[in-house]
Amino acid sequence: MKKLLITGANGGIGEAVCNLLGDRYEIFVLGRNKSKIKELCTKYKFIKGSFICDLNNENQITQIIKEIETNSIDFDILINNAGITNDALFLRMDLEKWQRVIDTNLKANFLLTSALSKKMIKKKWGRIINITSVVGHTGNFGQSNYSASKAGIVGMSKSIALELAKRNITVNCIAPGFIETSMTSVLSESQRKSLIEKIPMGKIGSPLDVANCVEFLVSEKSEYVTGQTLHVNGGLAML
Repeated sequence: MKKLLITGANGGIGEAVCNLLGDRYEIFVLGRNKSKIKELCTKYKFIKGSFICDLNNENQITQIIKEIETNSIDFDILINNAGITNDALFLRMDLEKWQRVIDTNLKANFLLTSALSKKMIKKKWGRIINITSVVGHTGNFGQSNYSASKAGIVGMSKSIALELAKRNITVNCIAPGFIETSMTSVLSESQRKSLIEKIPMGKIGSPLDVANCVEFLVSEKSEYVTGQTLHVNGGLAML
């Protein structure tokens, strides 16, 4: 059974992925909230292991990588799902807001992918999936930092996909639109209505919509798909 690591596992999309794939893969989860990760592991008994890490902290990431190596855990699949926002108008965007989002969403992705892909190369098989966002392609008001981090992931993924293709390792992105998660739960009723009016399908997506795409990309059915982005946005942006 192949081993899978997913970051941001205690969020809506992360939990949906765990629930959908738990019977076919050895699932390991990573998140910064210890109590929520513990709840997730209690809820889903099939989870094989967990790591507590703030992906904004390079030292913590380094320690997690050492822990993985010490325990000889060779992951076949990496899902970089974690991400944060810290919104502000560009003219009011300070370096701290910018850097925190870039470090968590892009730099951490690079560090984990760099470390875990080395074992995939030795085995000549691997799946790397990066959860990006529609705003990485369209931009979004007040989210220059978040949009830049997600666009950066797409460019990075394409480059890594080119380099690892001959090693039988695929690298792909999934770009969700508006999904029912903690990020959208804070919207007011009027904001939700305004948002839904912009979506051709007339509804906000569910975490399962994203998890279904993950299921495809980690499977053998996607062996000839690499360097691509699957857009899951109900027609909000047709790219």
